[in-house]
Amino acid sequence: MDMTDSAAFALHRPNLAQNLSAGDDKLRKLMAASVRVVSSGSTLIESDSIHDYVYRLRTGWVARVRTLEDGRAQFILIFLPGDLFAVKSMFVTHHPDAVHALSDAVVEQIDYRRLKEAYDRDPDIALRCTWQIVEEERRLHNWVVGLGRGSAEERLSLLFLDFRARLVLSGTLPDGALSFEVPMTQEQIADHVGLSTVHVNRVLRNLRELGVATLRGKTVTIQNEKALRRLSYPLLDSFERCSSKFGRSPEGAEGS
Repeated sequence: MDMTDSAAFALHRPNLAQNLSAGDDKLRKLMAASVRVVSSGSTLIESDSIHDYVYRLRTGWVARVRTLEDGRAQFILIFLPGDLFAVKSMFVTHHPDAVHALSDAVVEQIDYRRLKEAYDRDPDIALRCTWQIVEEERRLHNWVVGLGRGSAEERLSLLFLDFRARLVLSGTLPDGALSFEVPMTQEQIADHVGLSTVHVNRVLRNLRELGVATLRGKTVTIQNEKALRRLSYPLLDSFERCSSKFGRSPEGAEGS
């Protein structure tokens, strides 16, 4: 999945835009020859395993997950079309967390040794790979703040706003789309936002009754984008507050 424009590179320095786009194009060509179809529920990377591949997601959703010995799980990151993931295969011998397919998906894959050769040879590819790690860090920082300080309503609102914006940025959804599929159960959503399934259900009901957003089956419909952004606004970072893909700023809030 092609990234639509330089806005896909959150908070990048302007002088890096051309190189980031060039690196993205080169990576796409480099990885296009090895395409793999994975089914929903399958495991791409086993936890605590040696893994030799780096991936780019063409279609579908996948998640990085850590499962504790007693069965409790934390969905750490959700990868959407256009994302590179498992870039760490170039740098570490073991992946401490598993990566599972949340839906049927199509991925491109490349052996880390081949990618490392391209990384060493081509600064555009090196920059694009490095940026992906920076982007994951940005998302993780946001999510740590949400888990540590965000209310349940703020977390769920941010989740819906984030998914919609990233799908638009990747070209998966048209700009302005207010309805999209989320191939996650309420239990999986709860494991991502750090709440019980009962609490998630209660918040979803409240958002529905307020006319903000609904989740029916696996379809999210944003009914009041401005209200959704107002709820999630405290947890948005500076990029998200300035990006139109994350909706219009609520009255009295900074951003555009």
